[in-house]
Amino acid sequence: MSDRVPTHVPAHVPTRVLTQPALADLADVPARSRWVRSGPLRLHVLDYGGDGVPVLVLPGITSPAIAMDFVARELTDLVRPVVLDVRGRGLSDDGPSYTLEDYAADTEAVVTELGLDGAVLLGHSMGARIAGLTAARGRVALGGTVLVDPPMSGPGRGPYPTTLEAFRSQLGQARRGTDADEVAASWPRWPRREQELRARWLASCGDVAVAETHRGFESEDFFAFWPSVPAPTVLVYGADSPVVTAEGVTEAAAANPGARLLEVPAAGHMVFWDNPEAALEAVRAVLRG
Repeated sequence: MSDRVPTHVPAHVPTRVLTQPALADLADVPARSRWVRSGPLRLHVLDYGGDGVPVLVLPGITSPAIAMDFVARELTDLVRPVVLDVRGRGLSDDGPSYTLEDYAADTEAVVTELGLDGAVLLGHSMGARIAGLTAARGRVALGGTVLVDPPMSGPGRGPYPTTLEAFRSQLGQARRGTDADEVAASWPRWPRREQELRARWLASCGDVAVAETHRGFESEDFFAFWPSVPAPTVLVYGADSPVVTAEGVTEAAAANPGARLLEVPAAGHMVFWDNPEAALEAVRAVLRG
């Protein structure tokens, strides 16, 4: 987070919060914190090291980097995972704006500054959109992309299934002080550790970052750039996802014939959390290939 302390924070603009118990969680993560500049912003990443092909992991709308730790640590025997705290989340700075183009530029900065040429981009939800646009822009050398349940909402396509009000309610609970039991009421299928991490880290996500990203889900069209995402690319989706519907799968397959589509059974939109074993095996199989 920024060390520039504002002299006045308007009461109607909630601040991002990181408690000591949340920061202490980093002691249990087998990764090194590293920092990258994207223009004036300082972005934080968790680098799991190793000599394998780098895989830059891009989380979802309310997932700081540590939320993807349970995914990254299961890939370290195959690749070198590097997980980004997307701007406005975790330890990264807030941004002046939160467009998909902004996020893609940040991703390009991470690839360039950390020397991750040839990296595979692995994104979930918002992160899947970021991965796809970054690959379509073609400004950095990549080894491929894995897009996990990207929001296919957009102009003329209906709303994103989770409302902004629901996200704001969750952020409010987190800042008030929530716990794993309260998180479990909304996400009962998640592993207990992931419920605990969400309870401690959700408050690190900024209201503006979430609101602007949610707006982008409905104003920025995934299918505007998806046909230009080069191979190799794999679109992984939850069999029960309300975000990637059967109609969306059909359209995605037709729009980018060079892509491979892979279904994870017994999983909704939160694919890794809903069915960790099957989701991780699917991604491991893709990365082996």
